[in-house]
Amino acid sequence: MMAMPVDSVDLFDQGYALDPYPAMAALREHEPVKFDENTGLWLISRYEDVRTILLDPENFLPDNAIDAIGRFSVQTLRVLARVKFDLPQTLANNSSDSHAGYRRIMTKLFNAQAVNASVPMVEKVVAEALDDVEQRLAADGVCDLATTIARDVPFRVMLRLLGLESAIDVDIDTLARWSDASLELFWGRPRGEREVALAHEAAEFYAWLTDLVSKPAPEEGTLLGALAAHRLPDGEPLGVTQKAAVVYFMIIAGQMTTTQMLSTMYRRALLEPGLWQRFAAEPATVEPWTEEVLRRDPPITTWRRVTGRPMTLSGVDLPAGAPLLLMLSSTGSDTEVFENPEQICPYRANVRKHLSFGIGRHRCSGAELARMEADVVMRMTAERLPDLRFSAESSPEMLALLSFRAPLQVLVRRG
Repeated sequence: MMAMPVDSVDLFDQGYALDPYPAMAALREHEPVKFDENTGLWLISRYEDVRTILLDPENFLPDNAIDAIGRFSVQTLRVLARVKFDLPQTLANNSSDSHAGYRRIMTKLFNAQAVNASVPMVEKVVAEALDDVEQRLAADGVCDLATTIARDVPFRVMLRLLGLESAIDVDIDTLARWSDASLELFWGRPRGEREVALAHEAAEFYAWLTDLVSKPAPEEGTLLGALAAHRLPDGEPLGVTQKAAVVYFMIIAGQMTTTQMLSTMYRRALLEPGLWQRFAAEPATVEPWTEEVLRRDPPITTWRRVTGRPMTLSGVDLPAGAPLLLMLSSTGSDTEVFENPEQICPYRANVRKHLSFGIGRHRCSGAELARMEADVVMRMTAERLPDLRFSAESSPEMLALLSFRAPLQVLVRRG
């Protein structure tokens, strides 16, 4: 691989989104801790550095994890202020002693027993989504998997597991639009009218959420019921703002990242000669393959931390309060950890050593659910549609946000 100038990295550029590997390799080799003037963040690209940070939440705080990447215009701030938009410390952005309590709620909902028990439900949801895909293919000859099954299955599964399905009064199209807008607003770099339009969508989403979490007597065994019963370390119940922040994060994190993961996996599987047919003939090969794609192409490409005191990483001194960007996707391609990382090797010895779900106190609560969904979706799709093929009409464009990367379209045909 040819070395490239480290200064040429633009994390929002479509060229980088299409092929980020040369830039990540150059950073790991030449400047593993690099200050990026475009974002004001320190880029951390080596596996060991990122792992060290994630396992040390006392010195590397998660408080900036979901902060907006840029400064909003006055007009945007006014739009958000009208609904009292606020994302206080709850899950991903919480270094306080209240984090453990929030974490227990998620663990109860997404533990191994709950995930295993949900397999029949997930298979039913996937079967229904595949019915829709088949109908679209029969009617139009082409179907976009990224905006159908890859989007709808994670939404339906998440809403059922959280006990929100009967509580909501909007459709998946609306939730997806709100979620997309929120991702771009906080993790993109929109400007002018685009930024304001996204703020209106995010504000509408937040207002709907505050109404949802304010409804009386939520059912036990649901996320809303757990939030209503939860008490903070000082014994106080959660307020509307805290409840809304948890649900806001869970709907977006629990659905959008899985959608992006599935879109990436569909595209990769259909483009590799013979692989899709192998999945159809040998379903057991799907699960180890998906693990390798998670290593190489994680749906969450970066995450953030801030130094709690002066620290040193790879020989670079960082002051207290330095905002860090942990390049998770780079760590999965670190040659110091993974031999021939560009190759998808499902049975490599350290296949689960990747950091795509994080590690330590803030490891993704839904990691096992995501793994199970990927296996079920890919396996059932290949079994039902073994003659599926990638359409040349599919746009190569990628979602290019600070922490998210995935195909925007995966057009397929049969035959």
